[in-house]
Amino acid sequence: MDEGNGSAPSADDIAKMSFEQALGALESIVQQLERGDVPLDESITLYERGEQLRAACQKRLDTAQARIEKIVTSADGKPSGTAPLDGSN
Repeated sequence: MDEGNGSAPSADDIAKMSFEQALGALESIVQQLERGDVPLDESITLYERGEQLRAACQKRLDTAQARIEKIVTSADGKPSGTAPLDGSN
């Protein structure tokens, strides 16, 4: 989590990050790249790390979405339980 030291974490390190940590690291990379004051080689390395972080965040979001449950209502319109959110009704 030493974001400014030039040594990007491995995929294993990224997998161990919380969603918030990975998102924060990705935001830091985006800010660095947007400033435009990073040498080309370092920009490429940052971009690659950013893509790994983006993929990790997307995977976590996809997993979270799969766990979301929708409220099932009874005939009288009151909540009667939950069902997996799988796109089917």
